[in-house]
Amino acid sequence: MGEKTNINLTEFLNQQYLCEAMTTREVQTLLEFTEEVKFRKNEIIADIGEVGEALYFVVEGEAALLQQSEGETVETGRAKAGGMIGSMSFFDRQPRSVRIVAMSDNTRLIRLSRVMYQRLRVEHPFIAVNLLEDAIVSLDALFRRLSQDVATFSRYVYGSKR
Repeated sequence: MGEKTNINLTEFLNQQYLCEAMTTREVQTLLEFTEEVKFRKNEIIADIGEVGEALYFVVEGEAALLQQSEGETVETGRAKAGGMIGSMSFFDRQPRSVRIVAMSDNTRLIRLSRVMYQRLRVEHPFIAVNLLEDAIVSLDALFRRLSQDVATFSRYVYGSKR
């Protein structure tokens, strides 16, 4: 990454929940362990069945989480600038259950590979802990949203007197 891009990414990350407790130098250190990747609209970022060897942070654009259901593609979520994607398969090492697709022509992501994450854990544990906390918050928000959707669906199917 060039100097100008690195400065822009540092400024961007400094505004995200992930880096709330980190200094500017720690954010720059995190960036040293990552790479910037770009995708065009409808390009697959990660696919169903793959084990996550990287996790991503959306810098610009959007990424959709798509699932196959009875021959149809169903969108189960979206990540916008500041969102983390790919964390479930990355941390549990299970095959992905969703396809992650870029939804705009200039979708920019920061990619953290498993190898670099393992180095980060050893060399900069405070930064790695911040990543884990961000993943937990992200997955918690997903779980809460899905729980609410299930409750709403249950009320719809069974009525309110259940």
